[in-house]
Amino acid sequence: MRLPLLTGLGLAILTAFPATALTIGVTPGVLADSVETAATEARAQGLDVKVVEFSDWTTPNLALDNGDLDANYFQHQAFLDNAVKETGYKLVSVGLGVLPNIGFYSEKYAALDLLPEGARIAVASDPVNGGRGLALLQTAGLITLREGVGVKGTPDDIVANPKNFQIIEIEGPQLVRALSDVDLAQGYPAHFVNAGRADIAGKALLYSGVDDTYFAIRFVAREDNKDDPDLAHFIRIYQTSPAVREQIHTSYANDPALYTLPWIE
Repeated sequence: MRLPLLTGLGLAILTAFPATALTIGVTPGVLADSVETAATEARAQGLDVKVVEFSDWTTPNLALDNGDLDANYFQHQAFLDNAVKETGYKLVSVGLGVLPNIGFYSEKYAALDLLPEGARIAVASDPVNGGRGLALLQTAGLITLREGVGVKGTPDDIVANPKNFQIIEIEGPQLVRALSDVDLAQGYPAHFVNAGRADIAGKALLYSGVDDTYFAIRFVAREDNKDDPDLAHFIRIYQTSPAVREQIHTSYANDPALYTLPWIE
């Protein structure tokens, strides 16, 4: 069916209020919910924002690089740096988002020193988040990594493992499900909240610090659209909206110890 040709007043209205649209890629949970909250406010201001959810941590950058997205919001700077290095994508950070804490959780043991010989410890399988998890294990004194690797370490960089822990690499979004199958698992508190396990989110045996913006989630765009005024407008809405802050707080089980908002620190 053909649409009627707009003339006169109808055309004038479209000219006065041109349609604009942004497509933002996210992963489910706190990020999707907070971006959708900002998108609702943006639509009320005349900026049409579409939010697309992805279930993995690879496709959002592929879709952005292909031009299917205008931006994505799921990764921290360390993850982005690694992705650009591996793929050659011309992607850049254009705005700060929430800074999640990470922790190590257990359903079987109440303290790290109770972990038995040969305990199974799950960490994220991607090189950046996994490296951050291994660095946290080193901070706890459970393992020692090769000198100088910092948060870029891999299981191959473990040079001391006194209790012969088994390090098991699992895709980040699946770590929550893996908790019951291992003795200790790396995890993001929000992932437990999203999985209906908010009671666990605040009960990690060990937490990372919350003062490193290198691990804050970023709004990421292509180099060719990094200065898009509509995108900048949307990021301002996200960072200044009381409703977005309330949604983030709710997503983190109303526990301010589990996250920070680095753009206001």
